[in-house]
Order: sequence, then C-alpha cells, then structure tokens
Amino acid sequence: MTIRIVRLGTPRASGEGTRVGTVRRPPRGVPKAQFARQDYYDVWFPVLAPSPKLMQTAFAAKTDQEWAAFFRKFRSEMNSPAPSQSLDVLAALSHHANLSVGCYCEDERHCHRSQLRALLVERGAEVE
Repeated sequence: MTIRIVRLGTPRASGEGTRVGTVRRPPRGVPKAQFARQDYYDVWFPVLAPSPKLMQTAFAAKTDQEWAAFFRKFRSEMNSPAPSQSLDVLAALSHHANLSVGCYCEDERHCHRSQLRALLVERGAEVE
C-alpha cells in the first residue's frame, strides 16, 4: 500500500486508489460531477493546500531563494493542528490502502506537493 504523489488532471495509474486534491480551488470550468471522471480528484482536501496569501508567494517565485522561502512558509503552515493531523492520517492510511495526493502544478519541484511528499515520508508514510 502506498501514497502516490500526482499531478491532478493526468491519467490515473493502475491501482492508484483514491485521489486526494490538495488544492485551494476546484478545477475551473469542470462540473463537480466530472472531477473524478476527468482525473482531477475523488476528494477535495484544501486543508493541505497553501493559504491564499502563500499561493501569491508561489506565483511570484522565480529564484531558488524565493522557492526556498515559499517551501519554508508552507511547512510552517503544515505545522498547524488541522494540517498536521491530516498528514498523520494520510501517513497511517498509506499502510493499509493505496491513495494519491496531488496538485495542478506541472513541475513538482516548484509545487507544494514536493513538500507534502517529504512531510508524509517524515511521518512514516509509504510513498511511491
């Protein structure tokens, strides 16, 4: 059993399990009934998305230093009780079920999902 880190909207892998959208906003122009069918997500889980203010920091980031600052702030947000408990739950579930966690960003290196991957591993999750 594992957690797979994915780009939302991409075709699902075989055995991927439940897809969790860790994004602040649902996909634009897609009816709610189509989210899963169009390979976005089965469950919307914005508690693991950057805050709206922090998203602006990510949109403006160009340099390695700016990305590093974004990632530090995101990790700080994930230390709040609700996100931290949610990460613990996902890490525990990874030992009993396949699931995936994702975001829309094309490049994982410049996306909060890279930090979600690291945070889940730090909590003992089985991450692919």
